[in-house]
Amino acid sequence: METIAADLKTMIRTPLHDDHVAALAKAGHERTFRAGDMVWQAGERMTHFYYIVEGELEAVTPEGTRYGDASLGPTQFVGEICFLYDGGTLLAIRAVADTRVIAVERADMLRLMSQIPEMSDIVVAVFAARRRGLLERSESNLTLIGADIDRDVQRIASFASRNRIPYRSLELTDPDAAEVARSCSLSLGKPGVIFNHQTVVGDPTPRRVAKLLGVDLDLDEEREFDVLIVGGGPAGVAAAVYAGAEGLSALVVEDMAVGGQAGTSSRIENYMGFPTGISGADLCWRGEIQALKFGTRFAMPRRATCLSKRDDGSFCVDLDSGETVCAKAVVVATGVSYRRLNLERLESFENAGVYYAATDLEARYCRNGEVAVVGGGNSAGQAAMFLARSACRVHLLVRGDSLASSMSDYLSSRLEAHPSITIHFGHELAALQGDDRLERATIRDRSCGDTWTLGTQGVFVMIGAAPHTGWLGDAIELDDHGFVRTGRDVGGGSTYETSLPGVFAVGDVRSGSTKRVASGVGEGSVVISSVWRHVRG
Repeated sequence: METIAADLKTMIRTPLHDDHVAALAKAGHERTFRAGDMVWQAGERMTHFYYIVEGELEAVTPEGTRYGDASLGPTQFVGEICFLYDGGTLLAIRAVADTRVIAVERADMLRLMSQIPEMSDIVVAVFAARRRGLLERSESNLTLIGADIDRDVQRIASFASRNRIPYRSLELTDPDAAEVARSCSLSLGKPGVIFNHQTVVGDPTPRRVAKLLGVDLDLDEEREFDVLIVGGGPAGVAAAVYAGAEGLSALVVEDMAVGGQAGTSSRIENYMGFPTGISGADLCWRGEIQALKFGTRFAMPRRATCLSKRDDGSFCVDLDSGETVCAKAVVVATGVSYRRLNLERLESFENAGVYYAATDLEARYCRNGEVAVVGGGNSAGQAAMFLARSACRVHLLVRGDSLASSMSDYLSSRLEAHPSITIHFGHELAALQGDDRLERATIRDRSCGDTWTLGTQGVFVMIGAAPHTGWLGDAIELDDHGFVRTGRDVGGGSTYETSLPGVFAVGDVRSGSTKRVASGVGEGSVVISSVWRHVRG
């Protein structure tokens, strides 16, 4: 399966060409760091691009030791992917010896990258490779203790994992957990979120952790964007790429992580151009990096709560953070979420045995056990295949008597042939049991009403599609199921324009759309032509 920046050894050491260095020297200025100077502290924003002329710099772990077994020297440059989105550094940088660099301000460097694509390709590939290296080594200034039992810590793990933020996760019984707890005065045997090995994050939330890590974009409420894209799934990310490429100032706001529901898909094999498959998270991360390179900004975690139109014709969206963002046009790409089952105690087991995503994080909590996947669509099938790698048995519960109408043929064939997957047609989830966490699930045969009990710590619910349109209120017209109506049905000037001119809808949230990743990407790409005409017209 394809991933971005897989060849770390090659990409991390790829040098810039001589003409690239000349362009840097012209745009920037020389700066010197003395041995022992801190170039950046962890969490500090990268205001400059540093190209090393002579000397040596090293990345520093939270413990104050060198990260990895190598340092950076002449012809190399400092930084990783957070440079593109003005985020905080995940590791500190320190001068090993007196070091002379070419320093280019971030805005000037992004301009150079847009003008010199060959240089941009090298910089982005190296930055992406370094981030993947951090993820694989779990080196970070963020430590989580007890994510396997505590829901608040688990939410932080999910936020970090889905946003490609490296973290170290320790179980309560891990000896390292006790050592970390003593170092920051955390009660032994208690779950916790620790920043920089010293600060215990009280009442941890994704937003609070994002601020500590420097990945939370500070919004200038006085600025008006050309287009505000609400939702960071495939449709929203595609719109972000094309908006930036067309020279529009664009901002994407996303509730949890770029990728949306597609970001939880462990393997997509029918998306053109990826013959060995690609995860939804990696696909959308590639798109996010492309959009960042073109100047599009991303703000997470932010949830839209209200849409309004101003007297001058522009639009404002209120966010759950208390901020308001305004733009000349809005693209609604908020997608859908899996429907919640009407079961007693469902809410008490959510993130404690009941999950709506099947990634490495969730699979870790039910390794070597039996799990149930509820649903008959592609997402449920992909989840079953993925979970079969670590679970001893996967039970796929399908209400209907066939997968032919709801799942791609290649996927249903693999499910039927897999030795660790059992498909139960005409079955449904009837009840959930357990104390603090899920321990058992009752399964019902719909044809006769007979039930049986499955001992499990993992039930994955992937049914239906509930659109995220509550925040729109009465501002635009919806269909009977809550999806956004567009085009000629509501007098829209283009296929994706809503009943409110200047507001467009793409992807799964749009009424009548094809609920596929490829179609979402297509709609997000095409809608920007209409957005451009509205903004520039």
